[in-house]
Amino acid sequence: MAYRNKTFVSFDGDNDIHYYRLMRAWRQSDASPFNFFDAHDLNTARDGSLELSIKSQLSVRLKNTKVFVSLVGEKTRYLRKFVLWEIEQAVNRDIPIVVVNLNKKRAIDFGLCPASLRDELAVHIPYNSKILQYALENWPDSHAQYRKARETGPHHFRTGTYTSLGI
Repeated sequence: MAYRNKTFVSFDGDNDIHYYRLMRAWRQSDASPFNFFDAHDLNTARDGSLELSIKSQLSVRLKNTKVFVSLVGEKTRYLRKFVLWEIEQAVNRDIPIVVVNLNKKRAIDFGLCPASLRDELAVHIPYNSKILQYALENWPDSHAQYRKARETGPHHFRTGTYTSLGI
């Protein structure tokens, strides 16, 4: 099995790609400690027109994934073709999931969260580089502890975490 050290980011490519691009800019900025190894950098589908080909390439990326990040915007819950499949793959592979609320809510947003994530073990955070960096560094270990204790469902960080990060 390959060493899993990448971050897979799932998002609505039609409506929320600018949030993903900003995350990549955070990673490249000298002014921010934000960093992640993006699974989307690994490879690309050779035939972008074929769903099977795309899912095959996404599967390769998911095999190298340590943390799955789901950017949740206004229309994410309606996406069925790729985003739902990516979420299902992350759940089935027991990859730690960080749900990033683009509306900046600090806990699960039942109105926007995709149904396939609502009851899953995941941490829900606002779209912010500091808390995302914290989640990428800390959630995988917390996820493992919660799994060991057989806990499920949505989680969020306490107010003290945000205060300590200056948010």
